[in-house]
Amino acid sequence: MSIQNLEPKVVWNHFYSLTQIPRPSKHEEAIRAFMVDFGKKLGLETIMDEVGNVIIKKPATAGMENRKGVILQGHLDMVPQKNSDTAHDFVKDPITAYIDGEWVTAQGTTLGADNGMGVAATMAVLEAKDLVHGPIEALFTADEETGMTGAFGLKAGVLNGDILMNLDSEDEGELYVGCAGGTDANASSTYTETAIPQGHVAYKLSVIGLKGGHSGVDIHLGRANSNKLMFRYLKHTQKHFDLKIAEVLGGSLRNAIPRETFAKVVVPEAKAADFEKCVSHYEGIFKAEFKSVEPSLELKAEKIEMPKNIMDSASQKTLINVAYVCPNGVMRMSNDMQGLVETSMNMAIVVAKGGKIKIQSLLRSSVDSAKEALEEKVASSFELAGYELALEGRYPGWKPNMDSPILKTMQGIYQNMYGNIPKIMAIHAGLECGLLGGVYPNWDMISFGPTIRFPHSPDEKVKIDTVVKFWDFLVETLKNVPVK
Repeated sequence: MSIQNLEPKVVWNHFYSLTQIPRPSKHEEAIRAFMVDFGKKLGLETIMDEVGNVIIKKPATAGMENRKGVILQGHLDMVPQKNSDTAHDFVKDPITAYIDGEWVTAQGTTLGADNGMGVAATMAVLEAKDLVHGPIEALFTADEETGMTGAFGLKAGVLNGDILMNLDSEDEGELYVGCAGGTDANASSTYTETAIPQGHVAYKLSVIGLKGGHSGVDIHLGRANSNKLMFRYLKHTQKHFDLKIAEVLGGSLRNAIPRETFAKVVVPEAKAADFEKCVSHYEGIFKAEFKSVEPSLELKAEKIEMPKNIMDSASQKTLINVAYVCPNGVMRMSNDMQGLVETSMNMAIVVAKGGKIKIQSLLRSSVDSAKEALEEKVASSFELAGYELALEGRYPGWKPNMDSPILKTMQGIYQNMYGNIPKIMAIHAGLECGLLGGVYPNWDMISFGPTIRFPHSPDEKVKIDTVVKFWDFLVETLKNVPVK
């Protein structure tokens, strides 16, 4: 059965169309053109702004002209993550989505339900002839996953609505009224490439098989970070086996928990057998520590051709130490909302190659002062190591408004439809609402969506029955938006 035959067909057909258009972050030309063409074919006012946001405006249906205007908002890009044994080019190839029991998932890649489901639902609203609603403005933002470029670049005065409905949260039955802010911490250094001494053997070390996931949504699950495991092992073997590093490649996206890290190293031939035994020993240690959350974890070493050069010993020692001590994971849980992460850090990317080193991390917090304190802690670590550090891409959090009129309206609608009151939540991930609300401070904002699990990883999936509830709830909400 094709996903196009799932209910509601109006949503799944549009989602299928999105899976056929490559749209990884920074490569969104095709999806922007598609969305502009979609709006124009419907005869609706369609705009693409200078940063790549697409805006489509639909007038109110008859008798609803006096309702507050609604902005339906989602982002066009998706996170490109795949399993190492999957042949897929995210810039060229469509996503292969399929039904797996109660879920829709993809073959070896991210699905793009984040935020394709929200975009598809908005497209269905724009296209529909039988819905009742006030003025609608669809805001499809650019490059959300790698810097929120579209939200940062949105201009005041372009949109006229009063209510922002962000369709990018991932638990049906929950209404989100707040999110964390974030900062990119980008550290860099250089090193001298030196000759490899005689009598050495070269290996490729691999930490693979981890689940990864969204560094905001999944950071509290205790999953392993492949970069942290690799440098923990390198710390030990540098000391006991005179290991020397030629290259490190770990992680690929700043907002994804790294799943794979690879290092090319050399060790003295006389110590090679013991080194291989040590790999197996540490794999056993890692498996024991993470057995309940990382059942497929592997640490392995395979002999390779000798690399051309290695890192100078002083730089290697500093790199291992700074990566080993770099903060990672949950720093603090919220005192105000049970189960909510307040502050965290994800050491996402480590690359040491060709004389250059970069370490990229993403800091998040719903408390600005706590995020600033973590920034200082990270800066102190890299300053001691002699690295350059740039704190960039700061975006604000979204402070909850428990007196929000649309929140109260939607609580009542949900209870009438499903017999229970939806949970009121904040999320540790960085929704675009904080930035957008800074440009349009008059907006009454809320976020909701269907149930999506393991975004930013090849295990990403969306629960089919929640898409029905999400769509029906959206339709009923648009029908009952307050008057101006």
